Amino acid sequence: MKRSALSLHATRMAALALALGTLAGCDTLNDWFSSDKVNYKVAGSAPPLAVPSDLSTAQVDQRYVAPPVDAALGGAPTRAVTSAGNRTEGVPNAQDPLGMHIERDGDRRWLVVDGRSPDQLWPQLQEFWQENGFSLTTDAPATGIMSTDWAENRANIPDDWFRRTIGKVVDFAYSSGTRDRFRTLVSRGGADTTDISITHSQMEEMLTGQDKTSSRWEERPRNPALEALFLAKLMEKFGLTDAQAKQLLTDARPSTAPVKVETAAGGATLDLPESFDRAWLRVGLALDRTNFTVDNRDREKGIYYVRYADSMQELKKEGFFGKLFYSGTSTKKPGQEFLVNVRSKGEALTQVAVLDANGQVDTSSDAQRIVSLLHAQLN
Repeated sequence: MKRSALSLHATRMAALALALGTLAGCDTLNDWFSSDKVNYKVAGSAPPLAVPSDLSTAQVDQRYVAPPVDAALGGAPTRAVTSAGNRTEGVPNAQDPLGMHIERDGDRRWLVVDGRSPDQLWPQLQEFWQENGFSLTTDAPATGIMSTDWAENRANIPDDWFRRTIGKVVDFAYSSGTRDRFRTLVSRGGADTTDISITHSQMEEMLTGQDKTSSRWEERPRNPALEALFLAKLMEKFGLTDAQAKQLLTDARPSTAPVKVETAAGGATLDLPESFDRAWLRVGLALDRTNFTVDNRDREKGIYYVRYADSMQELKKEGFFGKLFYSGTSTKKPGQEFLVNVRSKGEALTQVAVLDANGQVDTSSDAQRIVSLLHAQLN
């Protein structure tokens, strides 16, 4: 008997409900690390589609193809050997015997790699996301921004008897009803270190209408546990063992400082009682926690170029699933761009402000909203 589109959709949503019920119990990192929770590598198993030329995925810049892991070619240094016998990307020292450590701010974590520059680690990061089943939509070493396409975590689909039989023929018809994307920010830290953060975004397909025959995609909260899982996988890519990576996550070092709002001439700014290097990183992480997307950044000028993110439109344009239903007829213009300025006011004080086109503090309601959002995230 043929299954109707509604029946098929019901099967997909039932699978999603079961998967979400399973994940609901994963309250700790140990729950996530206890078994294989991610599988994006098989997401592209459906038949090939005719994709309009204007939606073709851009080619990855071949200038940044990674050299062999242990070879010192170009800007890639030979891996260091730790006292535990690891061959790691980081350079071991008294504070970091493994050549790296994790820092945290609330539920956000980032990796600090000792003795390496962003340029030296960039090829490894490209390999990392490709090995985990993603293609890159943003690959900009000059700005330290790397973003993946939207992809489906096939591990969220239950392996029931129907999928093991009929599903072998039409497995592409099964869907978890969610799509994930990851953004990596790579920054030069203090004392010859590199800071690497990973931010998760998710969209979920929700049934609509009285008869539940149609659906729409809605933005879901980021998953800090999933971000931590990929940080652990990245540390393994950089030469640590599974146990060492988990231990560094457990021993994450707190890195927070209170932020004050300063108001003058109708415009609000933020004062962070820390150095520019640390403030630059924290502001970037805070922006990633809001609905404002960092399109570009200039560390020398201390400027983040941000816009309000419309995840629905981006999901339509990116990735395999988006190409199934994107009509290409959207007339919506890109969101307004804002300039978030991070400026040193001394060795242990940094000011953050939203600037207008003339380089002055922006007093518009949208700009002040960004300041308020940053204040909430940084505190």
